[in-house]
Amino acid sequence: MSGGAPRPTGRAVVVGGGIAGLATAALLGAEGWSVTVLEARDEVGGRAGSWEQDGFRFDTGPSWYLMPEVFEHFFRLLGTTAEEQLDLVPLDPAYRVYSDPGSGRAPLDVRSGRDAATALFESVEPGAGARLDAYLDSAGDAYELAVTRFLYDTYETTAGLRDPALLRRVPQLAPLLTRSLASHVERRFDDPRLRQILGYPAVFLGGSPYGVPSLYHLMSHLDLDEGVLYPRGGFIEIIRAIERLAVASGAVIETGARVVAIETAGKSATGVRLADGRRVSADLVVSAADLHHTETALVEPGRQTYPESWWAKKEPSPGALLLLLGVEGELPQLAHHTLLFTEDWRSNFDDIFGAHPRVPDPASLYVCRPSASDRSVAPAGHENLFVLVPIPADPSLGRGGTDGDGDPSVEAAADRVIAQLSSWCGIPDLADRIVVRRTIAPGDFAADLNAWRGNALGLAHTLGQSAMFRPRNASRKIAGLAYAGGSALPGIGLPMCLISAELVVKRLRGDRSPGPIAEPVRV
Repeated sequence: MSGGAPRPTGRAVVVGGGIAGLATAALLGAEGWSVTVLEARDEVGGRAGSWEQDGFRFDTGPSWYLMPEVFEHFFRLLGTTAEEQLDLVPLDPAYRVYSDPGSGRAPLDVRSGRDAATALFESVEPGAGARLDAYLDSAGDAYELAVTRFLYDTYETTAGLRDPALLRRVPQLAPLLTRSLASHVERRFDDPRLRQILGYPAVFLGGSPYGVPSLYHLMSHLDLDEGVLYPRGGFIEIIRAIERLAVASGAVIETGARVVAIETAGKSATGVRLADGRRVSADLVVSAADLHHTETALVEPGRQTYPESWWAKKEPSPGALLLLLGVEGELPQLAHHTLLFTEDWRSNFDDIFGAHPRVPDPASLYVCRPSASDRSVAPAGHENLFVLVPIPADPSLGRGGTDGDGDPSVEAAADRVIAQLSSWCGIPDLADRIVVRRTIAPGDFAADLNAWRGNALGLAHTLGQSAMFRPRNASRKIAGLAYAGGSALPGIGLPMCLISAELVVKRLRGDRSPGPIAEPVRV
């Protein structure tokens, strides 16, 4: 650690061993804290988990490696690099897009890189290449602004927002905050496939292109300009890498340790109580568990910064129906990443987010075929498929199971998804070739991860739930209680969770700058 004012240290307890919890433990340990991570489940990873059966190994959550510079920055804070920790391979194509067969539109292979992306758009819609070029210039500018001004800010003060350099850009920013992403895209492109390619990243933000602000067009900079990578071995390798770094920094990680209360004395956190009756004392408690669960179940009434009444006015990300499928034979019809887009795009999102939510049928959905790039995830002669269908966040929709033994409504929906994949992607015998099957539904997210309303990602990134409007990373009523994870600052996704861990350190240091930590934290 470099010189300067002494930094606070002591005993820290981190609740939850997902990526945010492990990253927080690694950084705190490197800062000199004595850290214990308490994970309720029998394995770490949280949403970014792993499941194995009959020679197949499935990631159970995130599968897009975007914002590589955020990963690199995090690793460098701990004295290492992404190259040292992960075996990253670029994907080509970045992804494949299928439209409803009734539309008559051909599938598209989307390749990263400005020249390839603009050429694809121009081939689909004359003039769209030049418009995409300008769109991506704007997206890159918005992304740079987000990283340098918004994502790494704890918003303890408004100093970053009052910076003259930022204020000068308000005339350009205002329309991006008040116009939806869908409106922004539709003003520039006519072909439905192009609109969907640029609008679908809203789902990565836990929202709808009709609901998130157009500032988030910055997401297209990531897949179309920067490119899409894959960590060989799967996303569980990211979890293992960060777990290694946490242990190397001195953290003790305990699984099967369910926290049932955050304990206080006066106005300060003093530790946690576990389901088995044990108490673990601490000078600092960082909850990386679901924020709704933390505030409404672990913190006693009267001391909740975000009580149930606060959540009643908020919007979760969608829920998800996940299918983990082991398939006999090859599936060249699918790229590593494949997206299926319905013809009635807006109705599809209304089914998920509207006043009368239901499981869409047919559905816009996502398929990951990691065996296209990594033979370690499936036995020889077989393919590994991870299918994600955005659906309403509602645990009453049921729970999944293995080999068709989940709730009947969940398994029926999964059957429809398999039939849709078979029909749209030209795999007529897909159902007959499935040798391993597991379904995961909103009821599982609620029961296994304490996810608010069974949502899949966290708080949606609507305007009113982004940046300075998102929950802060510390309790306003309990000193020594901090938060990390997808519903706190800065938001949803693996890179954001790494940043949320860094924001805990920034707050402890008293660092109120809007940018990332500039120096390594390792002592």
